[in-house]
Amino acid sequence: MTDNFIALLEKLSNAFGPPGYEDEVRKIIENHMKHNVDELKIDTFGNVIGIKHGKSDKTLFLAAHMDEVGLIITDIDDNGFLRFYPLGGIDARVLYAQKVVIQTKASTKRFGYIGAKPPHIMTPEEMNKAIPMNQLFIDVGANNRDEALELGIEIGCVATFASSFTKLSKNKVMGKALDDRLGVAVMLQSLEQIENPEVNIVAVATVQEEVGARGARLAAWKFNPNVALILEGTTAGDVPGVESYKQSTTQGKGPAITIADRSMITHPKVLRALTELADKYNIPYQYKRALVGGTDAGVIHLTREGIPSGVVSVPCRYIHSPYAIADMTDIENTIKLVTKFVLEFTF
Repeated sequence: MTDNFIALLEKLSNAFGPPGYEDEVRKIIENHMKHNVDELKIDTFGNVIGIKHGKSDKTLFLAAHMDEVGLIITDIDDNGFLRFYPLGGIDARVLYAQKVVIQTKASTKRFGYIGAKPPHIMTPEEMNKAIPMNQLFIDVGANNRDEALELGIEIGCVATFASSFTKLSKNKVMGKALDDRLGVAVMLQSLEQIENPEVNIVAVATVQEEVGARGARLAAWKFNPNVALILEGTTAGDVPGVESYKQSTTQGKGPAITIADRSMITHPKVLRALTELADKYNIPYQYKRALVGGTDAGVIHLTREGIPSGVVSVPCRYIHSPYAIADMTDIENTIKLVTKFVLEFTF
């Protein structure tokens, strides 16, 4: 991968963007996408929409969501500790002892630490269990509720992990929100490589996917495309303790093509096109083997009279946690497959 692509992915990963508060991510996408589309729009919900005009009246829809899992502050107690509720699917086991960043009502940032009852005063039963989310709290260094308010923190403020993107090794990168800033980066890179397309391309960086694919539903309704391809970062289970047949995807084996998940069955024509193009151009690929999770495709394929849809994902270890890890060769091959699909898929 080029240094420019790594720099883009780093900006996207580090940006603050829980559901409904994707402003930082949106600005990065706007600044990059505007050079590679004929039209750039922001809709009323906050989706970034780039349009490349083609030679026919057919429309191909690309979607990758820009939001990340986060937290919303629901209470500030008399001692200045914050209680919270998840925005999106977060396992409570990844929260304890993590540093978080909170966006205040004035859009400034404050840091905090997710704490819990000290281990040495826990009961034996508590020690043997994951700490429930309702027993966790955020410590922002305030001595009381008034001091927390003086920091600009109020009920309704949102937070996410305070993690920094890192290049781990020659082929591995690590950062927060790779689900789905990776999909966004793949979409932006593909747009750079596509010139004079046969069909109209509508590329959408969607909002609020993690809380119900809300932005995608609106954008798909507006454009009513002929086909849709959704780009994601998905779970890689190739870690100790997981038998091979239980691994949803494996890193280093290329992009993962979804056959079905809990929200959608991939349209057979889209599925066939993806695999045939991968074979034609010797692009390694794998199938997403676990029928779990859901993506923007879940709402897009049911829009209006139905939109044939598919999903291509980059395998990521530890998604929805402070850090996810991805393989650069998988990212490169995902970009290749997506670009070939956009250029050669026939309706």
